[in-house]
Amino acid sequence: MTRALRDTIPVMTGYMVLGIGFGILLSTKGYNALWAAAMGLMIYSGTMQFVDIDLFAGATLGTTALTALMVSARHLFYGLTMIERYEKFHGLKKFYAIYALTDETYSLVCESDDADYCLLVSAMNQSYWLIGGVIGALLGQVLPFNSEGIDFALTALFVTICVDQWFNSENHIPALTGFAASVLCLIVFGAENFLIPSMLLITATLFALRGRIDKNV
Repeated sequence: MTRALRDTIPVMTGYMVLGIGFGILLSTKGYNALWAAAMGLMIYSGTMQFVDIDLFAGATLGTTALTALMVSARHLFYGLTMIERYEKFHGLKKFYAIYALTDETYSLVCESDDADYCLLVSAMNQSYWLIGGVIGALLGQVLPFNSEGIDFALTALFVTICVDQWFNSENHIPALTGFAASVLCLIVFGAENFLIPSMLLITATLFALRGRIDKNV
């Protein structure tokens, strides 16, 4: 447990800050801390939870489901690399380990063969996110907040990750593909409707270029 706690401290700092930002933003839309807790338990996806705040305004079930699939599609590839490792789990432990596999959790457990460590890391990381979201929602209800700009927190995080990967990778095809596809779909479909088409275009392009990408890795 000590090792899992030590390794998840960096994740805790990020999850708590982003979670508080999410909770505050959620409260400004009229949702209380119970909503933040429920979303942290049942959805547990930082990106998708920020997106869900706007989807709650009236998106159809089909649009919501497709958006969730495209936004979280990267987890399909995470899962494929963890199949053998997660065969050690049985019953509810196995389902929880699969469910709780976020970006940060994957980065910690992908090299570990210790089943207990994987479960502890997964549970700790989710608890950080859930607690942050609840704290943010409570603060948003009792303190006056100007929430302008809070919804940009996740965008800023992904920009930081993208810049870091750009300078640490010689293969820029995926990054350029994502940028070009997003700009094209933004122009064609507009700001309200570009997300799903851009994700589909990015996925199709990366599959088409996978041979060239593999050679450059």
